[in-house]
Amino acid sequence: MKKDPSLQLSASRFNPSEVAGKKVAIIGGTGGIGRALAREMATHGAHVTVVGQTFRDAGVPNIEFVQADLSLMHEARRVASSLPAETLDLVIFTTGIFAARKRQETLEGLERDMAVSFLSRQVILQGIAHRLGVQLSKGHRKSRVFIMGYPGTGQAGTLGDLNSESAYSAMSAHMNTVAGNEMLVLDSAQRYPNINTYGLNPGLIKTDIRINLLGGNKFLFALLEGLIGVFTPTAETYARRIVPLMLNSQINGFTGTLFNNKGQAIHPSAGLTGAHIRAFLTESRTLVERAVDSQVA
Repeated sequence: MKKDPSLQLSASRFNPSEVAGKKVAIIGGTGGIGRALAREMATHGAHVTVVGQTFRDAGVPNIEFVQADLSLMHEARRVASSLPAETLDLVIFTTGIFAARKRQETLEGLERDMAVSFLSRQVILQGIAHRLGVQLSKGHRKSRVFIMGYPGTGQAGTLGDLNSESAYSAMSAHMNTVAGNEMLVLDSAQRYPNINTYGLNPGLIKTDIRINLLGGNKFLFALLEGLIGVFTPTAETYARRIVPLMLNSQINGFTGTLFNNKGQAIHPSAGLTGAHIRAFLTESRTLVERAVDSQVA
């Protein structure tokens, strides 16, 4: 990742009052980094709605739960239609898995990592973007969308087989989701001028995202995550570091910017031309429509 010197943020002390009263939706907020962000914001008085499958924070003040299986596109569309987008200050996409060693397919015929880690995000953002923040008070800054992945790492995606039907490898499948999420940030910055969209690269953090890659082997998973935990920050540490960035007024007007795990602006991946982004997102939308149509049929 190469730092982008065009946006130099001055150090600012975190003011908890900036969080209080904010309305936040975290897609994937029931585990890992999403859960850490939800708890950090709720602690400071934000009203947080988390979307996921298994709720672990029942009874925690200021956190509400929407249950959804985000491997399914018709569920992603339901979530989009039910979210109170008009009054949301922040929408954060963290939902994701890592592709398994053998290809997994959802009930809608989609490669599972592509469905969960990218397509569900694309569907939800597309469904809420034009409604985001329209009921916020006059003079209020635009609603902000943060899309978490690994932007700036040089992934451009492989067109023609985003569903990994002709050939499959776990790494190639997952890198397509990485590329897709970065392109979703860059495209949304142009497509939706009514909101500000940013990309986040948290780097390597100890979570449960890699268990799918290890085929559910709990011993190997515990060993790997233990080693990762020795050398990398926890999800909670990352949340405390990145929440101030999410509220920083200095990033107004810099929609489409990508940030590393220290909150520093970074350059987009090379090769993400307008034509390539349009082709990738068109192919992914076609996948979504095919998946939804398969359930209707």
